[in-house]
Amino acid sequence: MKNFFKMIFASCLGVVLGSVVLIFLGFLLIAGLVASLSFSSDEPVTLRDNTILKVDVHSISEIVMEDPIDQLLSFKKKGREAISLTDAILAIRTAKNNPNIRGIYLNVEEISAGMATIDELRRALIDFKGSGKFVYAYADNYSQKAYYLSSIADKILLNPEGGVALMGIASGSLMMRPALDNLGIKMEVFKVGTYKGAVEPYILDRLSDPNREQIQAYVDGLWTNIVEGIAAARELSADSLRRFADRGDFLEPASKLLAQGLVDSLVYRTGVERIIADEALSIDKKKLRMITLNEMAILAQEASFGAHRIAVVYAEGEITDAPDVNLYGQSSNHISYELATKLRELAENKTVKAVVLRINSPGGSAFVSEQIWREVMALKQHKPVVVSMGDLAASGGYYIASAANIIVAEANTLTGSIGIFGLVPNAEQLARRVGVSMDVVKTSQFADLEIGGPMGLNLRPMSPQSKAKIQSMVERGYRTFLSRVAEGRAMSLEGVDAIGQGRVWLGSKALELGLVDTLGGLNTAIEEAAKLAELEDYVIDYGTRRISLLEELLSSSVPTDRFVARAKYWLMTPRERELMQLLEQTSQYTGIQARLSYGLMAY
Repeated sequence: MKNFFKMIFASCLGVVLGSVVLIFLGFLLIAGLVASLSFSSDEPVTLRDNTILKVDVHSISEIVMEDPIDQLLSFKKKGREAISLTDAILAIRTAKNNPNIRGIYLNVEEISAGMATIDELRRALIDFKGSGKFVYAYADNYSQKAYYLSSIADKILLNPEGGVALMGIASGSLMMRPALDNLGIKMEVFKVGTYKGAVEPYILDRLSDPNREQIQAYVDGLWTNIVEGIAAARELSADSLRRFADRGDFLEPASKLLAQGLVDSLVYRTGVERIIADEALSIDKKKLRMITLNEMAILAQEASFGAHRIAVVYAEGEITDAPDVNLYGQSSNHISYELATKLRELAENKTVKAVVLRINSPGGSAFVSEQIWREVMALKQHKPVVVSMGDLAASGGYYIASAANIIVAEANTLTGSIGIFGLVPNAEQLARRVGVSMDVVKTSQFADLEIGGPMGLNLRPMSPQSKAKIQSMVERGYRTFLSRVAEGRAMSLEGVDAIGQGRVWLGSKALELGLVDTLGGLNTAIEEAAKLAELEDYVIDYGTRRISLLEELLSSSVPTDRFVARAKYWLMTPRERELMQLLEQTSQYTGIQARLSYGLMAY
């Protein structure tokens, strides 16, 4: 009888707890619907005279990946809602042609975009100014990228206690071999490519000379592009800007920055709107009106139907066969087999006359890259394919790009890195220290090649025969990579190998080497696609740049384990989150990879 009551109590408790969970999930769903409606593109937007478009660069990203749980737990201020780069460009272009928009207030705090994205934004702002309208920029403190973007503004405003971090470019590599040695872990490395530096942190104490050479080359190129761009926009000499950085003048008080002509006025944030109203519009501040990028994007929406369409497809993130949810229960932004399926569907779609593939990727799985490359080649037999490169289109990212009819890159895009590698962590010494070993019974010489211990660590040394087999496979993969690029770019294998070997190039240099066809952004790629398809009147289908909250909540990626993972994520400090994300990225290095070292740049 006692056990009977225990069972009844347990059942009742289960029902109560289940009901609580269902109510909680229901609350999230209802709140999600409300939140989704609040950001709906159907919301009417009206414009009146003396309206200023406020551009918050913090909110701009290549593709908007919305986490529904984070959205429900944070209420973003107006103007801080995430917006895709494409929608932002469309909004700025629409504002240029709208008579009620008098100018732009460019807020460049917390900018996180890469240099190629900034180049595209910068070009859009220059085009906006071509209408005779003004751009005023403000920041409490300008990062180097933020100042490069803001340099095209009519007026650059700075907080009286702020600064301009024009200091040059540095690329840091965290060398981990001594730490791995202390732990008793050795990385078995298999690679092809003299410049393939992604493996060096695991096997060296310092950068190799070839890797240092390639990094120096492209940081010098980036720095030159930044300095010359700022100098031209601000009518300063490039040499004076270089001296400014070399002397450490970015640490001087704001008054000296004003005297040197780097900024036009010192003002606190609360005074920016007054200055715009007084200086740019000659009106009372009370008559000044603001509209956000998201609100302007609603007015800029372009139709996605018609007889002739150019489809824009986004290939964003690492190339992997990983699931669509990461360690923390968040939607992962990556390139997978799904892209190959999408390309196959576009080949059969008769209304789509050309495809623009927008790539922003450091690469990843060589195997998945090959599958996507093949689909690009197949699609090209039906209709033109033009690649538009973002901040990164390197290694596997270049692999899939090489099949296109035309490749368009920004001058500051990082691309190339034609090479592959594989990593196998050997934890034999660590296992010995804790008294663990692996004993194997096998039927043939290589039967135990994939047997590992906890967390995928190999607890036994690899035999020379096994190492030779894997190295041979990597070399075969490199030859395949070379042949794919040679076929797509109409080059010889020797020619591709000479500029390959894992070396990274800036887009401007890649143009000289024949790895890309022209410099420009997404609009340039669309224009090239229209020419190839011989289209004069067409509609641009930008596809999905935003994953909706409702879609996320109703998808299969919201099981109980996701909520558990997200709960762990909420309890982490920001630094712990960074370390966990680094661990997740590093764990994807196992297997044969065609990728660039993640987080390569620091500027």
